[in-house]
Amino acid sequence: MTVLEHMTIDERHVARNYAPLPVVAASADGVWITDVAGRRYLDCLAAYSAVNFGHRNPEITAVAHAQLDTVTLVSRAFHSDRLGPFCAALARMCGKEMVLPMNTGAEAVESGIKVARKWGTDAKGVPAGRANIVVAQNNFHGRTTTIVSFSDDDTARSGFGPFTPGFRSVPFGDAGAVAAAIDENTVAVLLEPIQGEAGIIVPPDDFLPGVRALCTERNVLMIADEIQSGLARTGRTFACDHWDVVPDMYLLGKALGGGVVPVSAVVADEEILGVLHPGEHGSTFGGNPLAAAVGSTVVAMLERGEYQARSAELGALLHTRLAELCGAGVLAVRGKGLWAGVDIDPRLGTGKQISVRLAERGVLVKDTHGHTLRFAPPLVITAEEIEWAVAQFAAVLAGR
Repeated sequence: MTVLEHMTIDERHVARNYAPLPVVAASADGVWITDVAGRRYLDCLAAYSAVNFGHRNPEITAVAHAQLDTVTLVSRAFHSDRLGPFCAALARMCGKEMVLPMNTGAEAVESGIKVARKWGTDAKGVPAGRANIVVAQNNFHGRTTTIVSFSDDDTARSGFGPFTPGFRSVPFGDAGAVAAAIDENTVAVLLEPIQGEAGIIVPPDDFLPGVRALCTERNVLMIADEIQSGLARTGRTFACDHWDVVPDMYLLGKALGGGVVPVSAVVADEEILGVLHPGEHGSTFGGNPLAAAVGSTVVAMLERGEYQARSAELGALLHTRLAELCGAGVLAVRGKGLWAGVDIDPRLGTGKQISVRLAERGVLVKDTHGHTLRFAPPLVITAEEIEWAVAQFAAVLAGR
């Protein structure tokens, strides 16, 4: 079938909760995606960081293939030989004691919220049903009902109420506002260390250390949503590492599944995750043997440090080249590592329009908030490929 025929079928039978670019992927390898017509595209989105290690990374796919020949799912009704080693390795990498394995990023966030509320009731002594959690404005943690309850995105919220109470939203980057929002019933502060969907917004250098100190002082859990920012995307294992901040709880996902299977996790010490007891939370697929095998491989790859180093080195090149376009259609560039938010001069078109023009030149990016593009290629990209991608971007901005 042609690209148009595939898109026509999608339009008829796939729920329209996305507005994809007119590209129909048929295969992928490393940083390149090939469509059904045989045209190749440089992937500068990496499935929102889920493909940090490249499409069909051979180390990851070899483990997945081997696990497919043994056992893939027994549910948590039984133990499996893959689950314990995976959780032990992930906990060690995070400097924590326990792991709650889930599947999607939104599940990890929902699970973290439940754990924080239970910890508040059982450990802090907050009256049942009175717990509140402080969040940041312009956050993006997913689109489940509870999560959109504290979202500022009207598209994600409109028509989906009534909403879940118990959240207080403050400006991102303002530690004073966080302090003012915390009271005796606050159980957690939930933040993205760098806001992704908002446009790769990096906070002031004193923000995360300030929140860490506040949470320690007020006996409140600091929860870092590192689902997009974590696992080497920013040049460090976790984005929090740039500020030497260790949260009480990590929420992980996307790259943890190696671009092969959905894997997410809540990672914290036993005094926090130990509040859960059998029957209080669960997931049929959470921690399944296939996911655990892939997740263990991802952890081993991260422990070598090569992907963090690549992201830091090549990210510096990406940011330098993008910054050179300021004044030539680019208004601002933000981010860390191989993660950049680029604000486009609105006179050149919307972010979606620029994304379509870039796709026509063989580069895939994604727009957000009208006139911002996100560049987040797999960490296996080369310097030459970065130079080529930015050259195509420059050509689009110049109207060529």
